[in-house]
Amino acid sequence: MKLPILLLSVVMVACSNDPAPSANSEQAASAAVAALQGSGSASGKDLYAACSACHGASGEGNKALNAPSLTNQQSWYLERQLLGFRSGVRGSHPDDAFGAQMQAIAKTLPDDAAVKSVVAYIDGFKAKPAAATLTGNAKRGADYYSNLCGACHGPNAEGNDKLQAPALAGVDDWYLLQQFDHFSKGIRGSDESDRYGYQMFMMGKTLPDAEVAKDVVVYIQSLAD
Repeated sequence: MKLPILLLSVVMVACSNDPAPSANSEQAASAAVAALQGSGSASGKDLYAACSACHGASGEGNKALNAPSLTNQQSWYLERQLLGFRSGVRGSHPDDAFGAQMQAIAKTLPDDAAVKSVVAYIDGFKAKPAAATLTGNAKRGADYYSNLCGACHGPNAEGNDKLQAPALAGVDDWYLLQQFDHFSKGIRGSDESDRYGYQMFMMGKTLPDAEVAKDVVVYIQSLAD
């Protein structure tokens, strides 16, 4: 299964605490783990069959399972996040229930080559901006984004490979909001060994409240092609 960020690791966030994983999401995660463990092939297509249980056959995502779309996240970023889950740098916080699911799945990938293989397969999906699900004050969001986020993620949220800042435009708005909430609360990125996640953890403290965070995400979503 994938995952991805965000913000300097990608940002992704929620105004409120995440709900506990539903029975459906737990079943999907269990099925994905079983499929990965039972796969005798290291091909990206075979490995992705497990990911599709939550993220969809074409990487389109499934909000009901808290699984974001993968088609608008850059391959280098997806690889970094999978490696982070696999090493335990991401998804270990006790309040990150969905991250723990991803960590369990990533750890079934046998090696770095398998990670690269599944990411390469995902990279072949056709990119399609995620549909907007949030409303807010995009003008206020634009002001905060320009002052605090644009220097790394780009004026149009297109990302900056040199700064290891992923693109944000086109990524699910609900996921961006959820992850920003996690960064701000230290659920994600508080481990200093997670260099880029820790940067976002520090940045998560710069927005005044959850409503402003939502406005920023609404503005980011408006930049999607």
